Amino acid sequence: MTEIIESLADIGARYDVLYCDLWGCLHDGRALYPDAVAAVQAFRRGGGAVVLMTNAPRTRHAVERRLRRMGLPDDAWDLIVSSGDATQEAMLLGAAGRKLWHLGPGKDEDLFSEIPEALADQPPIERVPFDRAEGIICTGPFDEYNDTLEDYRGRFLSAKARGLTMLSANPDLMVDVGEIRIHCAGALAQLYAQMGGDVLSFGKPHPPIYDLARRRLAERGLPSESDRILAVGDGILTDVAGAQGEGIDALFVTGGLETRRFGTDPARPDTAGLRDWLREQGRTPRYAIGRLR
Repeated sequence: MTEIIESLADIGARYDVLYCDLWGCLHDGRALYPDAVAAVQAFRRGGGAVVLMTNAPRTRHAVERRLRRMGLPDDAWDLIVSSGDATQEAMLLGAAGRKLWHLGPGKDEDLFSEIPEALADQPPIERVPFDRAEGIICTGPFDEYNDTLEDYRGRFLSAKARGLTMLSANPDLMVDVGEIRIHCAGALAQLYAQMGGDVLSFGKPHPPIYDLARRRLAERGLPSESDRILAVGDGILTDVAGAQGEGIDALFVTGGLETRRFGTDPARPDTAGLRDWLREQGRTPRYAIGRLR
């Protein structure tokens, strides 16, 4: 049975490393949650390491720049591992060919411009119009606030007919920006897969992002054993499912993406409703908390 806790400090001493989600846990897309920041700072003061593990379809460098603009202090984290990083690695290794159509907003340009030194010797990726593409890299809708999934159905039919593989840089289906809910790359990838298209995904809950995190922990000499890692996140299909697939304990943050399901106070979920919903989902995270604190 899932244990509902009051604070990360209640269980933090049991773990050496946090895989901490960002959106819905540390911030709402616009502003940081001060109590959540204080919680990860305290975990690090106790000797733990914090890996900010995000399904953002951008490199860790772009994620870090944004977090700094939001005011996240340096003592709140050790490493950043993004879905964009894992996708970029596969893209540069030619997983969908070398002539790619980029489906996504301009803010994700760093996937093509900030190339890691270890992959700098790979043949270049050429971004081409759709009709010349060998594959697709999807980082989200072109217009996140106005486009619908149906806007892409015709293009996806053509892509499927041509046998184009899609690299999905963000498995999330949707995210809340303040009070506004928008579709992510995962929703587009799901549609393409339902239509029979070939999709490769790299963020949570899929193995590549966890493999990348373990490699980066090892490079820093930090622990990477699954039984000493706690995954924190608000996505039952991403954070929790991914952790369970990797044999990692999960702390489900109920006051994020699913907050409307569990009562009127995001910090105090309705216990019976939460347990019933988790049973329906077929998921049993080790712990749950209203808001990370």
